[in-house]
Amino acid sequence: MHLKDKVALVTGAAQGIGNACAQALLEKGCKVGLVDQNAELGEESKNNLDKQFGTQRTIFIPCDVSKEEQLKDAFKKIFEHFGRLDIVVNNAGVNNEKNWEATLQINLISVIKGTYIGLDYMKTENGGNGGAIVNMSSLAGLIPVPSQPVYCASKHAVIGFTRSIAMVSKARNYGVQINTICPGFVNTPILQTVEKEENMGQFLSYKDELKNMMEFYGLLPPSLVAEGLIKILEDDALNGEVMKITTNKGIHFHEYSPLPFPSNKQ
Repeated sequence: MHLKDKVALVTGAAQGIGNACAQALLEKGCKVGLVDQNAELGEESKNNLDKQFGTQRTIFIPCDVSKEEQLKDAFKKIFEHFGRLDIVVNNAGVNNEKNWEATLQINLISVIKGTYIGLDYMKTENGGNGGAIVNMSSLAGLIPVPSQPVYCASKHAVIGFTRSIAMVSKARNYGVQINTICPGFVNTPILQTVEKEENMGQFLSYKDELKNMMEFYGLLPPSLVAEGLIKILEDDALNGEVMKITTNKGIHFHEYSPLPFPSNKQ
């Protein structure tokens, strides 16, 4: 996909990975709808981006992605503001093992809803122009993590959903590529939650082990995840792929065995 003048919606865009993705998209000539629950940080992020790229290239919509009507409204406002939608980055996520239902709601259910709403706007059978959806998972979606079982489950599920709906998009000629990114530890505010009982609950005792893992494996800059996003978006051949980003291997793709059944709808 040629990114210049495309319109992207990024959830969790006020800071961390989402903010880095918005920056990278703007650098490629996109217009970006910034979606985040934190209105103060969201407005601050927009103001900072406006200084670099001008006030007409972004719009900020405060939104709790776990609330379906708010999420639908954010899509609608961004579509109406820019007149089109080409890219959706379902990035918003939390780490909360104590209130694990909230983790599932934000990390998984909101990603599924964001994918379906995005498809409604972009798929060609609805009169859309096609496009791309990227769902943010984690290396925790590929390996077990005893200190974060529900976070881990949510990220595993994002991968399974993304790979499956990507096959549907191809079979039905939606014109929408759907992929996922699995970074290792990224230097973002979510890492601070491992220090807090209100996030870790019964797993707080694992905080030192987690911190040791972070020190051993190192932290990725959010900008590297954003670089991976751009690589996915610019490669029209990618669909249903799982991009991994680590400190030792950088950007690369997870390899799966061939499907155990034949299908002409892959």
